[in-house]
Amino acid sequence: MFAPVQLLPGAIAELFAQASITGTLTIADRYGLMAAVLDDSLTEEERRAVDRLLRATCRGQVQLVNELSVLIHSC
Repeated sequence: MFAPVQLLPGAIAELFAQASITGTLTIADRYGLMAAVLDDSLTEEERRAVDRLLRATCRGQVQLVNELSVLIHSC
């Protein structure tokens, strides 16, 4: 039996923003997307954001990287 998957509030919006800024999806991001797809409680807006990320990846606009996470340095 698997433990239930629960996303942190705002996780999809954060993941979408991060991918938009960096143009990449990390390993951690991909696990977040997997959790989102398995979550039955996503809002319509969150579901659309997940779909947009997946389409951007298929089109090559977002690259998959084999890093656990990407650090963004803000000035």
